[in-house]
Amino acid sequence: MLAIFEKAALAAGRAIMEICRAGPDVRLKADHSPVTEADEYAERIILAHVSENLGTIPVVAEESAAAGRIPETAGSFLLVDPLDGTREFVGGHCDFTVNIALIEAGRPVVGFVYAPALGVAYAGSSEGAFKLTVDEEFRVNERKPIASRTTPASPKALISRSHNSPATMEYLDANDITDRGVVGSSLKFCLLAEGSADLYPRFGCTMEWDTAAGDAVLRAAGGITLTLDGLPLTYGKRGRKDLRDFANPDFIAWGKRP
Repeated sequence: MLAIFEKAALAAGRAIMEICRAGPDVRLKADHSPVTEADEYAERIILAHVSENLGTIPVVAEESAAAGRIPETAGSFLLVDPLDGTREFVGGHCDFTVNIALIEAGRPVVGFVYAPALGVAYAGSSEGAFKLTVDEEFRVNERKPIASRTTPASPKALISRSHNSPATMEYLDANDITDRGVVGSSLKFCLLAEGSADLYPRFGCTMEWDTAAGDAVLRAAGGITLTLDGLPLTYGKRGRKDLRDFANPDFIAWGKRP
């Protein structure tokens, strides 16, 4: 399955970079979040790969969900964010990603994250977590295993560039965490997975397609994403009163806990 995810993500990344060089056309969705033709084109590419190779497995993809096209998700299903970090993409930053994940029994068990502007990708499954280097021809040149580091006494935190919140800063201040990095998209999970940082607190709205692929990579690398009650973040959340389907609660993603 990772091979299918890899092929789909690399093809989507190629399309995204072509549009990036040409200059994207930006619009606002109903929730006032930005969307570009790159988001939509990349999603069509991924869905075509999934349909060809994985048959009838349900896929919850961000742009399709925004249009009301959401399949049943009672069993295993995929979560797709074709362009995570659209604000970074539009703003000329490089830390946007393509995210594809398999969910089983509410857990992200296979994940692929590709950052086409950085030439890196991350993969996670039961076989472990890996960092891939991708060349300008969108070919993988290297795959190396990665693992989260044990959280040190003075940990490094990652915070969102476009979606930071006062609650996040209050948490860091209250826990005397002063070493902080600013990163967009699901790359924050991947940096925890490779041992470049130790925690990613997120106080504010995220959707499951934003987090599933990176969370899968992180868990495969020995880390974990926990809600504020200390339980692992789950996926496939639907039918909750006064809550959007597939919306995440506040969480903290960790590298390897001591």
